[in-house]
Amino acid sequence: MNLHNLEGDETKMTNIVTQSINTPIRNSLSWEETWVNTDQGLIKAWEVGRQLAEKDNALKTRALRNELPMIITWKGGVEEKLKTNVTKYGTLKYLAHLQGLRGEDLHVDLTEEVTLTCSRTGQQVTYTSDSAKYAPPQGVS
Repeated sequence: MNLHNLEGDETKMTNIVTQSINTPIRNSLSWEETWVNTDQGLIKAWEVGRQLAEKDNALKTRALRNELPMIITWKGGVEEKLKTNVTKYGTLKYLAHLQGLRGEDLHVDLTEEVTLTCSRTGQQVTYTSDSAKYAPPQGVS
């Protein structure tokens, strides 16, 4: 795992998680090593996306067409465009998973939000580490 701390501006520190697509998928990690490590589980989400791409060619093809397919594990996929012009939010783990599905190197900045537009629906989704943005409102399940 590569976690880069870039200090171009003293007021801002950037944490970027990167991994080459040529890196073998890790096996036999503990729960803590997988989800609580400094990468916050992004590498595992990316690895699962890589594995899923091998099993589900249709899903991989959709991801390569810049669709944002629904997946069970992470918030951030799109079935249809929202009727209101509100921003839809998703997790950085979805973004990492999507990069794995596409066969891309992992490259996620833990401090930045990334907005992608689904090519099929036109819906924009902003991927963020701020769980308050993608969690359901209190009292809604």
